[in-house]
Amino acid sequence: MPALGMVGREADRETARVDQAQALERFLAGVERRAFRIARMAVRDDDDALDITQDAMIRLARSYGARPVEEWKPLFYRILNNGIRDFMRRRRVRSRVIAWLPGRTSGDDDPTDPIASVPDPAGGPAELLEGAQALEALEAGLAALPERQREAFMLRALEGMAVADTAVAMGCSEGSVKTHYFRAVHALKDRLGGQWQ
Repeated sequence: MPALGMVGREADRETARVDQAQALERFLAGVERRAFRIARMAVRDDDDALDITQDAMIRLARSYGARPVEEWKPLFYRILNNGIRDFMRRRRVRSRVIAWLPGRTSGDDDPTDPIASVPDPAGGPAELLEGAQALEALEAGLAALPERQREAFMLRALEGMAVADTAVAMGCSEGSVKTHYFRAVHALKDRLGGQWQ
């Protein structure tokens, strides 16, 4: 008879694992688009933003998938923000190295130069859509913000995260979140004026 009890407990554990995996899949499907937008605003490239977002999703699933569901959101955004920071750091190093390559001069307009061949993020078919100019102005305003202010604004305003969850995601105190968010809102209001009310 004890063997039947062990089989029942194992079945219950397997059911719990399947439920947890399904909950994680729903969570990731729910945050994927917003995370992509956050990464795209930070790195200004769709392919890089997609890579960063997918990497954050994989890291959450591998390292924290067994954690309670309510911990996933702040953990995910912390992983995403760290991924963005790492990408930006690598980009800065790469641009410094490319600038020192032999044969390059400050007036060199070589079309094979990777920095010169990056497409202008302001151009493209999105300009034809209604509100595209306002969206571009917001993106430019966000890009002009200091990194911590941008993070606080995107997590609080775009993601709707609570101050406590934002603090966990950013790795700082709740007071710091409030300060960064306050400064970001006022800087954006000054920069955008009447475009965004």
